[in-house]
Amino acid sequence: METNRQSRLAEALARATSRHLGRPVRVEALEHLSGGASRETWAFDAVDPDGILPLILRRDPESEATVSQDALGERMDRATEYAVIEAVAATGVLAPKPCFLLRPGDGAGTGFVMERVPGETIARRILRDDAYRDARGVMAAQCGRILAGIHAIDRARLPALPVLSAAAQIAKYREILDDFGVAHPGFEFGLRWLERNRPAGRPDDHLVHGDFRNGNMVVGPDGVRAALDWELAHLGDPIEDLGWLCVKSWRFGAAPAVGGFGSRADLVSSYEAAGGGPVAAGLLRYWEVFGTMKWGVLCLMQAFKHLRGAHRSVELAAIGRRAAETEYDLLNLIG
Repeated sequence: METNRQSRLAEALARATSRHLGRPVRVEALEHLSGGASRETWAFDAVDPDGILPLILRRDPESEATVSQDALGERMDRATEYAVIEAVAATGVLAPKPCFLLRPGDGAGTGFVMERVPGETIARRILRDDAYRDARGVMAAQCGRILAGIHAIDRARLPALPVLSAAAQIAKYREILDDFGVAHPGFEFGLRWLERNRPAGRPDDHLVHGDFRNGNMVVGPDGVRAALDWELAHLGDPIEDLGWLCVKSWRFGAAPAVGGFGSRADLVSSYEAAGGGPVAAGLLRYWEVFGTMKWGVLCLMQAFKHLRGAHRSVELAAIGRRAAETEYDLLNLIG
């Protein structure tokens, strides 16, 4: 059954890619990549007599609707995600080069194809393997420069995106937490702290990646090569991205505060030097607290998708078990 499904997908991709390139190609080395609880990612090669073009398919799972929904109920379809990546790549910010959107008649689902950037995405390998030893020394500074570039992108280049202020997100996460019907005092305390300490006068009109972290980057021995997974992009406070990158869960057991590979000082100094706005320590800490709370609630959301039967998945259930450790991290961070 799985072999037949993969064969049909290969045939559909061959037709769609041939149309895009204007010449016949065959698809080889089609592989369903691990990672990603909400979107499917497939690697494949488009092959013709002139050579091999390494590509990536990103699409909605066949069992789901053609749009994804984040924790705030904002819906981003793959066409919008494609348009965001297209706008970002055009500015020179490190993002995969988008190739084409799938059409309804292609038979390959709802999604898009982009060029495959060589490198590693599995965070634990990036943090432990000798091949990335030199990369780990420069990645925090690289991330600062990449984020400064993302946050400087002109809104006029972008498709319509939701505006997600801190206040709006706090209110919605409280609503989501209440809906579970299970007491989580640590997250309740975190939400109250965020509400009481919310910084005034912050901008909410910058492009925010929304999930910029270790595990959503392509990394080579030279460092970060591309930022992936743009489906949670929105307009908001740019420091949200920096705080998310510092959340303890994205260190994967390593000690350095930024993604398990670098320091906050390197991240902030490079961000500011590359044209990002000033980053006060208290503001970065606020968004790190926010990111920790957010990830904990998202863990619960994944668990309840499984428990309520919306999407039965061992992976989602396992993610849900991480809510307790995130609640512990949140209390330690505030304390």
